[in-house]
Formats: sequence, C-alpha cells, structure tokens
Amino acid sequence: MRTVDREILRLAVPALGALIAEPLFLLADTAMVGHLGPQSLGGLAIATTILQTVLGLMIFLAYATTPRVAKRMGAGDIRGAVSAGFDGMWLSLVVSAVLLVGGLPLLGPAVRAFGPTAEVEAAAVSYLTISWWGLPAMLLVIAATGLMRGLQDTRTPLWVAGGGFGANIVLNAVFIYGLGWGIAGSALGTVLAQAGMAAVLVIIAFRAARRYGASLRPHWTGVWASAATSGWLLVRSAALRAALILLILEATALGTTQLAAVQVAQTLFFALALALDALAIAGQALIALRLGARDVPGVRSITGRLMRWGLGFGCVCAVLIAAGSPWIPRAFTGDPEVAGLLTSLLLVFAASLPLAGVVFVLDGVLMGAEDARYLALAQVVSLAVYAALLWPAMQLWPHALTAWAAFALGFLGARGVTLLLRARGQGWIERALTLGIR
Repeated sequence: MRTVDREILRLAVPALGALIAEPLFLLADTAMVGHLGPQSLGGLAIATTILQTVLGLMIFLAYATTPRVAKRMGAGDIRGAVSAGFDGMWLSLVVSAVLLVGGLPLLGPAVRAFGPTAEVEAAAVSYLTISWWGLPAMLLVIAATGLMRGLQDTRTPLWVAGGGFGANIVLNAVFIYGLGWGIAGSALGTVLAQAGMAAVLVIIAFRAARRYGASLRPHWTGVWASAATSGWLLVRSAALRAALILLILEATALGTTQLAAVQVAQTLFFALALALDALAIAGQALIALRLGARDVPGVRSITGRLMRWGLGFGCVCAVLIAAGSPWIPRAFTGDPEVAGLLTSLLLVFAASLPLAGVVFVLDGVLMGAEDARYLALAQVVSLAVYAALLWPAMQLWPHALTAWAAFALGFLGARGVTLLLRARGQGWIERALTLGIR
C-alpha cells in the first residue's frame, strides 16, 4: 500500500501546483487591472466569467486525452501513447477553429447580456476579443497537459505553468503600465504567456515523438474516438455548470446579503476542490495505466486507496472549516449579517467535505476507465435530483442555507450515490477492458 500511496502523491502533488496556476493568472490580471479603475475591473469580471466558462467546458480535452495515453503506456506501447496524445492536441486545434469562427461574432452580444454600462462594456469586449484569439494556445495547453499526465508526468505541466505565471506578470506590467495599453495590454500579456506555455509543451511533445518514433500526423480514427469521449465529458461539465447557475439564481432572488454569503461559500468550496482534483488527476493516470496492463487487482487497489485518501482529506478539511467557521468570515467581509450567515453555510460546507472527497476521486477513477457516458448520465441524474430537491425546499424555507444545503449535500449526495454504485461493481472495469486501446 505504501507503494500505491507514493504513486498517488508523486502525481497528485505536482498536479495541484499546476491546477493553481490558472487562478493565479486571473489573480495577477485582477490585481493589475484593478488599478486602472472600476470600469476596467468590471469589464474584466464579465470577460473572465465568459472565458472561464468556455475553458471550464473545454477541460474535457485533458480528461479525454489522459486515459487514452495512459492505457497505451500500461500496455507497453509508448509510441502509441504519444501518438494518442497528438490526436488530442489535433482535436484541440479543430475545437479552437470552431470557437474562433463561431464565437467572435457573439462576443459583443454575450457581454451586453450582462447589462453593463457603456464603459464597462467597452473594457469587457476589448479584453475578451484579444483573449479569444488566444484560445488555440489555451486549448493546446489543456490537451498537451493531458498527454503529459497520461505519460505519468505531472511535474512538467507544473514547471511550465509556473513559468507562464511569471511571464504573465512581467508582460502585463510592461503592457499595462509601461506602454499604457490598459486592459487590452492585460489581455495581450496573458495571451502571449499562454502561447509561450503552449510552445514549450508542444516542443516537449515533439521531442517525445521523435524519441519513440511516434507519428505527428492526426489519426482521424483516434481523433474522432477522443471527440466521442469528449462529447460525453462536455455533457458532464455542462450539468455541473447548470447546477451552479441554479444555486446562484436562487441566491440572487434572496437579496444581496444572502447572495454574498453564498458566493464566499462557493469560492471556498472550489478552492478546496483544487486539492481534490489533484487526487482525481492521479486517479485518471494510474487507473488507465493499470487497465492498459490489464491489471485488475491493481485497478481495485488504487481505487480503494484513492477513496481513502479522498475521504481522509475531506475529513481533515471538514474539521478545519468547522473549527474556523466563527472566524473565517472575517477574512471575506466586514458586514455582520453576511458574516453571521456565512458561519452557518460553512458548517454545512464542512459536513459535505468527506462526501466531496470521495466524489471527486471516483470521478477521476471512472474518467481513467473512459467511462464518460456513465459519468455524463450520472451527472444529469444528479442535476435532476438537485433541482427536484431545491424547488420545494425553497418554497418551504426560502433561505441561503436551504439553497446551499441542497447543493452541498443534495447534489453531491446524488453524485456520490451514482458513482459509488458504479465503482462497487465490476461492469466499469469489464467495459474498459472490452474497449481495449482505441
């Protein structure tokens, strides 16, 4: 078991560092743009909301690529593993082209849908338009990261992400303040940093292809197989986004105080989710590797250890959040009403964390088995259960605590049930072995 634990930590710890990079990009942009005035900051808020939604949906490029690469690694076919990674990268370029052609004309209407003032709208459109041209680089980074993870390498994406973060700060400082380009300079700096990250990862992938004699040309059968898996993962991500939208819609209707408390609770939830995602990424890579080697006992062993890691980490975080619930709100608000409500939300949040730990790692395990169809359908069922709980509960007691409990316990509870039922059986393993290496 110690060997399995070391494998999990070897992949999970660097993965966590790389996961933190994207929030740091946004934090650096926000800090620098914030000094340009409230109009620029408002524009940044709208633009990044749209951009992060798109990138959140596109994360399937990594989730679909990692298991396809790792299964070939497990089967001893390193050349095929690298080729499968390039199929994912080619798919990212196809998706980028569709988003560029279809998305550019819609950016203005998308920004206006938020109802901003003219100054905020101009800032948002400026930032979003420049950033949109960086989508090919952003999606290449996501797909190439999937290749690295599949090759059991989470350190390279960490170093590349760290370098990109440093370059982003320098470029933004030069473009925003040195050249006086304002919010447009911030967008350009981030795009160039992302392009640099993509270039480094592509060069590393090219070197791997040359080392193992892998083809750089797209294998369209593999590209379409990756696209089919990606389509189900897109449905899964969309269902999660829909659940979050329902939560915010209900909280918004309750007034500013309750919305503010829910926003902080949600932010903390997804901050901790980064650590749990790191375990899920380790699960994807290790499970796919074992399935490629047709090592069923290894699959079962890693699944059990990951569940224990997720449960244990969730319990530790639950204790810390519950113990700190009277004081944590002070770091986020000076409003006594918001702080008092947030304390209650944090206690519910703490109660959900052990469950969340298991849910996140099982998500990664089943992604490693390329069980994307089940994950998508289970997420849609969980969304339906959440909506069925949320509406009558809010009718009986319209309160932020009700909405938050429905999400943190109801939605996650439904996900937990569906994932545990799948993981306890043998069907997902047999299906993965039957699929073989595509």
